[in-house]
This record gives sequence, C-alpha cells and structure tokens, in this order.
Amino acid sequence: MNQTLNLSLTDELRAFVDRNCGDGTLYATPSEFVRDVLREKKQRLEAAQIRDAILEGYQDLAQKRTVAYRGNLRKLLKKSSR
Repeated sequence: MNQTLNLSLTDELRAFVDRNCGDGTLYATPSEFVRDVLREKKQRLEAAQIRDAILEGYQDLAQKRTVAYRGNLRKLLKKSSR
C-alpha cells in the first residue's frame, strides 16, 4: 500500500537530495533516494539491536549467568526457519 508523505526540507537537505538523484546517479527520483535512505537507517537500527543482544549474551556468559542447553540446536533452527 503506497502512502504519501510530504516533507519540508532545509535548503541544504534539498540540495543533498538533488545531488543524489537524477541523471548520472543511482536514483531516478527524489522519492527513490529518500526511500533508500530510510531503508538503510532501518537496517542500521535493526543491526544495532542485534549487536546489543549479542553483547548482552556475552556479558551473561562472562558473568556466568548462563545454563547449558541440552537440546538439538540444529533441529530447533531448522524448525524455526519453516
């Protein structure tokens, strides 16, 4: 579902968008450029959340706040990917 969002940009930001779309660039339109920038930001935020969770796990391991897993991890991962 497509939805429209109108943005007000400073002159500096508008010039930045204009430099990154059109002939000789990766993006044909300002909309394509802005959507890609938003996707990149979303991916960075999601990666940071994953990184934080991994670090938390390492800290738990270092503080010996873990329990041994006795199940079949391969089977569990295979089941969850379906």
